[in-house]
Amino acid sequence: MKLEEIKAIAQQHSIKVGKMKKTELVRAIQSAEGNEPCFEAGKLASCGQAGCSWRGICS
Repeated sequence: MKLEEIKAIAQQHSIKVGKMKKTELVRAIQSAEGNEPCFEAGKLASCGQAGCSWRGICS
């Protein structure tokens, strides 16, 4: 997913994008969606958040 697409999703959640990097943005979105902000934290194998929108591109 491109950064511009992620920024648009962040704005839908009223997240101020500023100069946030991709990982920071996704984690902020995860928090806004009620999930653990763990994107690209190496926890995919033990994640347990099957409903997370970012699971497909996480590592």
